[in-house]
Amino acid sequence: MTAGSPNSSADSSIAEPIVTLSGVTKRFPGVVANDDIDMAIRPGEVHVLLGENGAGKSTLIGLLSGLIAPDEGTIAIDGRATQIASPRHALALGIGTVFQHTMLVPTLTVAENLLLGEPWWRRPRKESLQRRIEDLSKSLGIEIDLDALAADLSLGEQQQVEILRALSRNSRVLILDESTSMLTPEGIEELGDLMRQLVKRGLAVVFITHKLKEAAAFGDRISVLKLGRKVGEISPDRFRSLDHDQLIAEFVEMMFGKRSGDPEDVVRSPHPELRDRQPLLSVSGLTLAPARGNPGLNDIAFDVRPGEILGIAGIDGNGQTQLARVLAGQQRADGGDIRFDGKPVTDWPVHARRDAGLRYLTDDRLGEGTVGSFPVSINLLLKQIGDPPFWRNGIEQTAAIDAHARDLIRQYDVRTPSEHTPIGRLSGGNIQKALLARELAEGAKAVIFNKPTYGLDLANTLATRSRIGDVAQSGKAVLLISTDLDELLALSDRIAVLSAGRIVGTVDNEPGARNAVGRLMGGLAA
Repeated sequence: MTAGSPNSSADSSIAEPIVTLSGVTKRFPGVVANDDIDMAIRPGEVHVLLGENGAGKSTLIGLLSGLIAPDEGTIAIDGRATQIASPRHALALGIGTVFQHTMLVPTLTVAENLLLGEPWWRRPRKESLQRRIEDLSKSLGIEIDLDALAADLSLGEQQQVEILRALSRNSRVLILDESTSMLTPEGIEELGDLMRQLVKRGLAVVFITHKLKEAAAFGDRISVLKLGRKVGEISPDRFRSLDHDQLIAEFVEMMFGKRSGDPEDVVRSPHPELRDRQPLLSVSGLTLAPARGNPGLNDIAFDVRPGEILGIAGIDGNGQTQLARVLAGQQRADGGDIRFDGKPVTDWPVHARRDAGLRYLTDDRLGEGTVGSFPVSINLLLKQIGDPPFWRNGIEQTAAIDAHARDLIRQYDVRTPSEHTPIGRLSGGNIQKALLARELAEGAKAVIFNKPTYGLDLANTLATRSRIGDVAQSGKAVLLISTDLDELLALSDRIAVLSAGRIVGTVDNEPGARNAVGRLMGGLAA
């Protein structure tokens, strides 16, 4: 892939926008997902939208595709303020979206998938569809068998079908959401060629990605989102004036650079003496076969020492949850070795690892971490059901359970009407406090945190980060899995970057770490 020489016409930068966003803001409970966004989408351009997890890219896609409506600001189509009322309305306006995960029905043929959404009262017109698709395919240089089952197509071919579906409905703007995430390198190149063909036809392509090399190779205009805000844009003229290294440097600074107004962090001082200690948790050659929707794990290896925080960085969906579950014993690895406190624990069940002091805090607080209808007191013992002194001969010892709960509620400042309140009625921050209380109590030696501040407000985020720092200061080993780079830089001693189920590099948390980790997360060498 080459960079710095977009092939769109120079006139595209002065063409009238098809879509214009002015002051667009969208709020959800506890978060401003899009904050005062201004953006113009022009014909003849590949407009790349860069950003980490939580930057606001998905919300922006939802606004443009008619899935959600803005709370403030306007979206104009051809200069006229327009409320995009539904996905069908978006298609009628000429905005087609190819989502990250295919929307094709696997048991239907390509032709049947392309005909979905046609008026129900009219007999499907397969002959005219075939002529239309043949013309489009020929002009774009792709081949599609209309009689093939969608399930039998490769991921790249499925994407081509989705693109053809949008074009067959006269889309003028095509939104491609993380379309390269599951493609081979050859498939990525083919998609890049296809995008170039589309903009030559006068379409506007919005290409959403977090990979810096792809942005540099395929883009004409780059907009960067961070924490819901648009923090920078590179116009086609400037894009053409920069070489590859200069482009990448600007991308990294806009995506990962610290900016005024970003949340303050709990700063962790480096601890070089940690390397002299024997590892408490050691992983080598850990593998897990890929499954639908996740990349599995590929030859994972690392050590975590007492008192150390090892951060695991990466864009969500690169194997983080699978790694956490394998380490906790919730999912069995296909290969490799896990050693804890000097003992091989690869084949140990969850309760044995927990009893030995290896604890896990899931990112799914309500779905996996707790039972929402159960009281706080029982949730605080959810991984010790049946164990003495809280159960004797299978009989629940209510007084002991309640006393234990009140003690932890007090220690961890869990705001709840009582220990008998169903935990699902608490706020996200207080549920997280309860999970911390459960996993850090009684014998914890190492703790795996999976996105521990996800969905929390600022006060609870800072409190949780402070607690994680305290855990390490007390001599426990910490594995901190997070998609928030600022969080990892604030807390970690070292940061490993996970991409497509593989650790692609490990960086000491010292000056220059932000840039090095950002490059690895963007698919580049540090």
